[in-house]
Amino acid sequence: MEGGCTYEDYQNTAKWLLSHTKHRPQVAVVCGSGLGALADKVTQAQSFDYSEIPNFPQSTVLGHAGRLVFGFLNGKACVMMQGRFHMYEGYPLWKVTFPVRVFQLLGVNTLVVTNAAGGLNRKFKVGDIMLIRDHINLPGFCGQNPLRGPNDERFGVRFPAMSDAYDLDMRQKAHTIWKQMGEQRELQEGTYVMLAGPNFETVAECRLLHMLGADAVGMSTVPEVIVARHCGLRVFGFSLITNMVIMDYESREKANHEEVLESGRAAAQKLEQFISILIGNITLPDNS
Repeated sequence: MEGGCTYEDYQNTAKWLLSHTKHRPQVAVVCGSGLGALADKVTQAQSFDYSEIPNFPQSTVLGHAGRLVFGFLNGKACVMMQGRFHMYEGYPLWKVTFPVRVFQLLGVNTLVVTNAAGGLNRKFKVGDIMLIRDHINLPGFCGQNPLRGPNDERFGVRFPAMSDAYDLDMRQKAHTIWKQMGEQRELQEGTYVMLAGPNFETVAECRLLHMLGADAVGMSTVPEVIVARHCGLRVFGFSLITNMVIMDYESREKANHEEVLESGRAAAQKLEQFISILIGNITLPDNS
């Protein structure tokens, strides 16, 4: 694989984890900025700092704890990433997505992705939850793709389809559960666009992204989804809208990371409850 990461590297990490925990997860959850508390809902929890795990990158961002948590969420065997990796930290994309292939080797078949994002859709409000219907991989437009380099057929095909990246059945289930929860705001659904970061977008960039049909913008998630679909995992995901992007040159407002974490806190609890219920309703293949 590009960057010197071999199938054996993934295997070695998976074997290390399997030998250090009795948990056998079927669902993996990537907790985005400010959403790490979801892992606190896990029962029979066993956690590993990323620094303990062979070949694992380290998370360097405020709001990302940097731990892998195994256990049960609403009756389902899960593994949670408390903190993810990003291009802007200096990691190549094969390293950003390293955990996803490890999860597949652990026996995971469903990946849930979450992130904090800026709202481009003018109908959105801060605190809204957006179910991800599709994504735009902007770094991919200029060759930054986690599947770049030699393809290993043991993970997946050379040219994987992405038209069905976000599972339709799970999206429909999410809408049903949201209605049952009786929330005042409707569950939003839309397209997430990824930029490399770490700077927030200019007004002109935000206007362009809006014209491209994106509803929310962030600096993560898409690489993990591409690798997950490549190796056959079912994917669904959510963006927590923590700020509305600036599209007006007269505006004095400015996006900042602390504000993103702060405005995400109250809404994060709602998203955590929602994901917990949703995971409880996932139909999993019988591994016995």
